[in-house]
Amino acid sequence: MKKIVLLVFASLIGLSIFAQRYSGTKYLSAQEKLNNEYCSELFRTHDGIIFDLQNDNASAKAYSNVLEWLQGRVAGLQIYYTRSGTAVPFVRNTRASVFVDEVQVDPGFLNMLPATDVAMIKVIKGPFVGAVGNGGGGTIAIYTLKGEDRDDSDDE
Repeated sequence: MKKIVLLVFASLIGLSIFAQRYSGTKYLSAQEKLNNEYCSELFRTHDGIIFDLQNDNASAKAYSNVLEWLQGRVAGLQIYYTRSGTAVPFVRNTRASVFVDEVQVDPGFLNMLPATDVAMIKVIKGPFVGAVGNGGGGTIAIYTLKGEDRDDSDDE
C-alpha cells in the first residue's frame, strides 16, 4: 500500500513540475511589431497610441502636415498655428514635445516632412522622461521609413 501511495505521489509531483514548464506562444499585433522594430527602449516602454502609416498611409497622403492628419484622431490633441504658419501641437492644453526618429525637433520641422515618408506615429499623452522638462504636455514621436521599407514602385 505504501508503494502505491508513494508511486501516485511521485507521479503527481512529476506531472506538476512539467505542467509549470509550458511556455505559451505570444502573438504580437501589427502595432506591437512596429513598436518593437522602430522604437528604442526609452520610447518602447511607455504606453501610447500607435498609428501605422507604413501599411495604411492612403489617408495621410492628402495632408500637407502630419500634425493635421493627427488632429482628429487623437483625443485631446489640438493644433495651433503661429503667425508664420507653423503648426504647434498641444495635448490637453499643454505644448507637446515632437520627436522625429527619437530626436527632439521644433514643430516647424514637420512642415518639411511629407506624410508619405512616415512609417509610424506614437502619441504619448502623459509626461515623458526623454523630453526636456519631462514632456509634461505629452510627446508625439514620428518614425520615418527605413531604407528597406520604402516602396519604390511609384517612381517607375
